[in-house]
Amino acid sequence: MKAQRFALSALALSFGLLATHAFAANPETVTIGYQKANIFALLKYRGTLDETFKKEGIAVRWVEFPAGPQMLEGLNVGSIDLAATGDAPPAFAQAAKADLIYLGHSPANPKTEAIVVPKDSPIKSVADLKGKRVGLNKGSDVNYLLVKALEDAGLNYKDVTPVYLPPADARAAFQKGAIDAWVIWDPYLAEVEANAGAREVRNAEGLVPHYTFYLASRPFAENHPQTAKQVVDELSKLSDWANQHQDEAAAILAKSTGLDKSIWQTTLQRLPYGASRMSPQVFAEQQALADTFTRVGLLPVKVDVRSATWSLDKK
Repeated sequence: MKAQRFALSALALSFGLLATHAFAANPETVTIGYQKANIFALLKYRGTLDETFKKEGIAVRWVEFPAGPQMLEGLNVGSIDLAATGDAPPAFAQAAKADLIYLGHSPANPKTEAIVVPKDSPIKSVADLKGKRVGLNKGSDVNYLLVKALEDAGLNYKDVTPVYLPPADARAAFQKGAIDAWVIWDPYLAEVEANAGAREVRNAEGLVPHYTFYLASRPFAENHPQTAKQVVDELSKLSDWANQHQDEAAAILAKSTGLDKSIWQTTLQRLPYGASRMSPQVFAEQQALADTFTRVGLLPVKVDVRSATWSLDKK
């Protein structure tokens, strides 16, 4: 009987070791979602992550998406493992029960999004937006900026007529005068300022922090924590390089997006790259965003942002 118990214990230990080994094993492939204008595009075209992972027998597959919400849908259904988006898409994804993890975040960059109007517009302040048509991408970071800017000016979301358009369509509507104002982020902000003389009414300074978040599907983050950590580390190294070599970074991103290098030079001057692990303060700021969207009816349910905490960051 003792021999039988010993054999069963040994077998259980063996299975435990196998499970631990499987948990710690490198993935064969890491699939990363990116947009042409975000930091993962810069990482893709520099090739440093591919080189690092190739030495470890890991292949990197890059999948392009038009915007953050679609990318996080891909993350939720398992077609990608990692993504980088602005503040708002993760909150909307969590409301839709996406099983994602916050791996880290960029520095706050409030100068990179703003409410703009045509240069000859009579609109001089946010208060002047009352009753006006305001173009924006629904569920994006600038949706949060608009809500907070209106409230700061004593208005509410119902005091304007939101016109929900993706950036390309909004740019055309802005040019034709089909909208009175546009809430937009860089590099599109820098482009419309340079090429259409758009005038800034209010940017996000003093209103909202505006982060980029580095995200993973929960299964990937929990099953391959060291690989996920390596990606964040590579983003940190890339950020140091890009901040110190803005001209070279602008050239890469100009090629990726088709925008003039000068547009990217303007963008990078007000965009500090970086990659830090999540902190209680950043989680609190992201919770404030989610609660604001729930309060104004843009999110149908209350979201617990901290439910997406990475196990490596739990105390």
